Amino acid sequence: MAHSLSAQKRVRQNEKHRLANRAEKSELKNEIKKLLGLIHDRNVAGAKEYLGKVYKVLDHEAAKGVIHKNLADRRKSRLAHKIALLEHPASVA
Repeated sequence: MAHSLSAQKRVRQNEKHRLANRAEKSELKNEIKKLLGLIHDRNVAGAKEYLGKVYKVLDHEAAKGVIHKNLADRRKSRLAHKIALLEHPASVA
């Protein structure tokens, strides 16, 4: 239990930030699931269009510090690769 006023305030702030980060991560996961659903349905045009929205959410979360920048970049790369495999299955290694 925090004793000083500043430590008590820090506990309150940490809880508030934790809940906000959790909500942001949940939104991000839902957006990625929607994109993966489009990929699963082989909807290349829809997936390519939705990829921009997912990129925007990933970049926003990385900028806010909710996720690490490298994690955002890695996820963007892997999602783009999956869409590229749909378009040209033989040419993408």
